[in-house]
Amino acid sequence: MTRGSVFSVLVLVTALGGCSRPVDGKLEGRWYGESVENVGAESIAVATGWARGTSMEFAGNSLTVSVPAEEPKTAEFDVASVKGKKVTLRVKRPDGEVDEARFWIDGEKSMRWDIGDGRAIVMRREL
Repeated sequence: MTRGSVFSVLVLVTALGGCSRPVDGKLEGRWYGESVENVGAESIAVATGWARGTSMEFAGNSLTVSVPAEEPKTAEFDVASVKGKKVTLRVKRPDGEVDEARFWIDGEKSMRWDIGDGRAIVMRREL
């Protein structure tokens, strides 16, 4: 993962901001980064280490995101859409701009966070 792409993810994470009720139970709880998908061989070790230091906690319509070398950030989030396993969250940054975060819910304990360019962080939920 390049420094620029890590920065882009941090900008998105900083802004994560309510969850529609049908998706609450699927996201609720604490999720930990486990691995990465579609990252080049030259970056796999660094990207995997970064992913394993990443966590998210969904509680109602609040989300706290922790990434390596940054203070945890908490914001409200809103579900933009749900299409099968794909959940898109609306993200309102402190400056008022809106971003989106995409996740694939793979099961009760597994989801993937789309970080762009076909890459994802595989996350597992602590029950």
